[in-house]
Amino acid sequence: MSDVALVLLAAGGSRRLGRPKQLLAFGGRTLVHHTASALLATPCRPLLVVLGAERDRTAAALVGLPVRIVDNRRWAEGIGTSIAAGIAAAAAHGAAGAVLALADQPRVTAASIERLLAARAATGHPIVASRYAATVGVPAFFAAEVFPQLLALDRDRGCKALILAAGAQATFVDCPEAATDVDTAADYARMRASRSGTSA
Repeated sequence: MSDVALVLLAAGGSRRLGRPKQLLAFGGRTLVHHTASALLATPCRPLLVVLGAERDRTAAALVGLPVRIVDNRRWAEGIGTSIAAGIAAAAAHGAAGAVLALADQPRVTAASIERLLAARAATGHPIVASRYAATVGVPAFFAAEVFPQLLALDRDRGCKALILAAGAQATFVDCPEAATDVDTAADYARMRASRSGTSA
Protein backbone atom coordinates (compact mmCIF):
# COMPACT_ATOMS: atom_id res chain seq x y z
CA MET A 1 0.00 0.00 0.00
CA SER A 2 2.55 2.52 -1.20
CA ASP A 3 -0.07 5.28 -1.36
CA VAL A 4 -0.26 5.27 2.45
CA ALA A 5 2.39 7.23 4.34
CA LEU A 6 3.61 6.28 7.78
CA VAL A 7 4.13 9.13 10.22
CA LEU A 8 6.39 8.27 13.15
CA LEU A 9 6.18 10.81 15.97
CA ALA A 10 9.56 11.30 17.65
CA ALA A 11 9.61 14.99 18.53
CA GLY A 12 8.71 15.17 22.21
CA GLY A 13 10.92 16.30 25.06
CA SER A 14 9.70 13.55 27.43
CA ARG A 15 9.21 15.80 30.45
CA ARG A 16 8.06 12.98 32.75
CA LEU A 17 11.03 10.83 31.84
CA GLY A 18 13.52 13.69 32.08
CA ARG A 19 15.31 12.89 28.81
CA PRO A 20 14.21 12.33 25.22
CA LYS A 21 12.74 8.83 25.08
CA GLN A 22 13.51 8.50 21.36
CA LEU A 23 17.23 8.33 22.22
CA LEU A 24 16.95 5.68 24.93
CA ALA A 25 19.01 2.55 24.38
CA PHE A 26 17.00 -0.47 23.28
CA GLY A 27 18.38 -3.69 21.86
CA GLY A 28 21.79 -2.18 21.15
CA ARG A 29 20.44 0.87 19.33
CA THR A 30 18.23 3.84 20.03
CA LEU A 31 14.50 3.43 20.53
CA VAL A 32 13.72 5.57 17.49
CA HIS A 33 16.05 3.52 15.29
CA HIS A 34 14.48 0.29 16.55
CA THR A 35 10.93 1.48 15.87
CA ALA A 36 11.71 3.03 12.49
CA SER A 37 13.50 -0.14 11.38
CA ALA A 38 10.50 -2.27 12.35
CA LEU A 39 8.05 -0.01 10.51
CA LEU A 40 10.15 0.04 7.34
CA ALA A 41 9.01 -3.57 6.87
CA THR A 42 5.47 -2.28 6.21
CA PRO A 43 4.29 -1.42 2.69
CA CYS A 44 3.71 2.20 3.75
CA ARG A 45 5.82 4.83 2.02
CA PRO A 46 7.25 7.25 2.70
CA LEU A 47 8.18 6.78 6.35
CA LEU A 48 8.06 10.32 7.73
CA VAL A 49 9.79 10.82 11.08
CA VAL A 50 8.73 13.98 12.90
CA LEU A 51 11.57 15.45 14.95
CA GLY A 52 11.75 18.29 17.47
CA ALA A 53 13.52 17.90 20.82
CA GLU A 54 17.15 16.83 20.34
CA ARG A 55 16.54 17.11 16.62
CA ASP A 56 20.14 16.69 15.47
CA ARG A 57 20.95 13.76 17.75
CA THR A 58 17.75 11.98 16.76
CA ALA A 59 18.38 12.57 13.05
CA ALA A 60 21.90 11.17 13.53
CA ALA A 61 20.39 8.05 15.13
CA LEU A 62 18.42 7.46 11.92
CA VAL A 63 21.32 7.78 9.49
CA GLY A 64 21.32 4.89 7.05
CA LEU A 65 17.59 4.29 7.21
CA PRO A 66 15.42 5.27 4.19
CA VAL A 67 13.26 7.72 6.11
CA ARG A 68 12.29 11.33 5.52
CA ILE A 69 12.82 13.81 8.32
CA VAL A 70 10.00 16.26 9.08
CA ASP A 71 11.05 19.12 11.34
CA ASN A 72 8.55 20.43 13.87
CA ARG A 73 9.92 23.62 15.32
CA ARG A 74 6.77 23.95 17.44
CA TRP A 75 7.23 20.59 19.17
CA ALA A 76 7.29 22.15 22.66
CA GLU A 77 3.68 23.33 22.19
CA GLY A 78 2.36 19.77 22.23
CA ILE A 79 1.78 16.56 20.32
CA GLY A 80 -0.91 18.11 18.14
CA THR A 81 1.75 20.18 16.40
CA SER A 82 3.77 17.06 15.59
CA ILE A 83 0.72 15.28 14.22
CA ALA A 84 -0.02 18.32 12.06
CA ALA A 85 3.56 18.48 10.78
CA GLY A 86 3.57 14.82 9.83
CA ILE A 87 0.13 14.89 8.22
CA ALA A 88 1.02 18.03 6.26
CA ALA A 89 4.06 16.21 4.90
CA ALA A 90 1.94 13.17 4.00
CA ALA A 91 -0.57 15.41 2.21
CA ALA A 92 2.22 17.15 0.32
CA HIS A 93 3.39 13.72 -0.82
CA GLY A 94 -0.10 13.04 -2.19
CA ALA A 95 -0.80 10.17 0.21
CA ALA A 96 -4.26 8.61 0.14
CA GLY A 97 -3.94 7.99 3.86
CA ALA A 98 -1.47 7.89 6.71
CA VAL A 99 -0.69 5.68 9.67
CA LEU A 100 0.32 7.52 12.85
CA ALA A 101 2.75 5.68 15.12
CA LEU A 102 4.87 6.53 18.16
CA ALA A 103 8.60 6.10 18.57
CA ASP A 104 8.12 4.81 22.13
CA GLN A 105 5.98 1.75 21.29
CA PRO A 106 8.82 -0.74 20.67
CA ARG A 107 6.61 -3.82 20.45
CA VAL A 108 4.60 -2.46 17.53
CA THR A 109 5.74 -4.25 14.38
CA ALA A 110 5.02 -4.33 10.68
CA ALA A 111 2.38 -6.98 11.42
CA SER A 112 0.61 -4.52 13.75
CA ILE A 113 0.39 -1.97 10.95
CA GLU A 114 -0.67 -4.54 8.38
CA ARG A 115 -3.65 -5.51 10.57
CA LEU A 116 -4.79 -1.89 10.42
CA LEU A 117 -4.40 -1.79 6.65
CA ALA A 118 -6.29 -5.06 6.26
CA ALA A 119 -9.17 -3.68 8.33
CA ARG A 120 -9.20 -0.53 6.21
CA ALA A 121 -9.36 -2.64 3.04
CA ALA A 122 -12.17 -4.76 4.48
CA THR A 123 -14.34 -1.93 5.85
CA GLY A 124 -13.43 1.15 3.84
CA HIS A 125 -13.73 3.15 7.04
CA PRO A 126 -11.70 6.39 7.11
CA ILE A 127 -10.28 5.65 10.57
CA VAL A 128 -8.85 2.35 11.82
CA ALA A 129 -7.36 2.59 15.30
CA SER A 130 -5.65 0.22 17.70
CA ARG A 131 -7.43 -1.11 20.78
CA TYR A 132 -5.37 -1.97 23.86
CA ALA A 133 -5.27 -1.60 27.64
CA ALA A 134 -8.95 -0.52 27.84
CA THR A 135 -8.41 2.37 25.43
CA VAL A 136 -8.01 3.16 21.75
CA GLY A 137 -5.31 5.09 19.98
CA VAL A 138 -2.24 4.82 17.82
CA PRO A 139 -0.98 3.23 15.76
CA ALA A 140 -3.95 4.29 13.70
CA PHE A 141 -4.81 4.69 10.04
CA PHE A 142 -6.46 7.87 8.76
CA ALA A 143 -7.74 8.33 5.23
CA ALA A 144 -6.86 11.58 3.47
CA GLU A 145 -10.41 12.82 4.01
CA VAL A 146 -9.61 13.02 7.73
CA PHE A 147 -6.39 15.01 7.24
CA PRO A 148 -8.09 18.41 7.73
CA GLN A 149 -9.32 17.31 11.15
CA LEU A 150 -5.87 16.10 12.13
CA LEU A 151 -4.36 19.38 10.98
CA ALA A 152 -6.86 21.24 13.17
CA LEU A 153 -6.15 19.35 16.42
CA ASP A 154 -5.43 21.40 19.52
CA ARG A 155 -1.70 21.91 19.92
CA ASP A 156 -1.48 19.86 23.10
CA ARG A 157 -3.99 17.14 22.22
CA GLY A 158 -3.55 13.85 20.44
CA CYS A 159 -6.02 12.14 18.14
CA LYS A 160 -7.98 9.97 20.62
CA ALA A 161 -10.98 12.32 20.77
CA LEU A 162 -11.11 12.43 16.99
CA ILE A 163 -11.08 8.63 16.83
CA LEU A 164 -13.88 8.29 19.38
CA ALA A 165 -15.98 10.99 17.70
CA ALA A 166 -15.93 9.06 14.42
CA GLY A 167 -18.49 6.59 15.75
CA ALA A 168 -19.48 4.00 13.18
CA GLN A 169 -16.95 5.40 10.73
CA ALA A 170 -14.10 4.04 12.85
CA THR A 171 -12.92 0.44 13.12
CA PHE A 172 -10.89 -0.87 16.05
CA VAL A 173 -8.26 -3.59 15.81
CA ASP A 174 -6.83 -5.38 18.82
CA CYS A 175 -3.18 -4.39 19.25
CA PRO A 176 -2.01 -5.43 22.73
CA GLU A 177 1.60 -4.77 21.77
CA ALA A 178 0.84 -1.05 21.65
CA ALA A 179 0.27 -1.01 25.40
CA THR A 180 4.03 -1.09 25.97
CA ASP A 181 5.30 2.48 25.87
CA VAL A 182 7.81 4.62 27.73
CA ASP A 183 6.56 7.60 29.71
CA THR A 184 8.53 7.26 32.96
CA ALA A 185 11.79 5.84 34.26
CA ALA A 186 9.79 2.92 35.70
CA ASP A 187 8.36 2.18 32.25
CA TYR A 188 11.87 2.13 30.81
CA ALA A 189 13.16 -0.14 33.56
CA ARG A 190 10.34 -2.61 32.90
CA MET A 191 11.01 -2.51 29.18
CA ARG A 192 14.71 -3.18 29.68
CA ALA A 193 13.92 -6.08 31.99
CA SER A 194 11.64 -7.73 29.47
CA ARG A 195 12.95 -10.43 27.17
CA SER A 196 13.32 -8.32 24.05
CA GLY A 197 14.95 -5.51 25.97
CA THR A 198 17.62 -7.48 27.78
CA SER A 199 20.32 -6.43 25.33
CA ALA A 200 19.52 -2.73 25.74
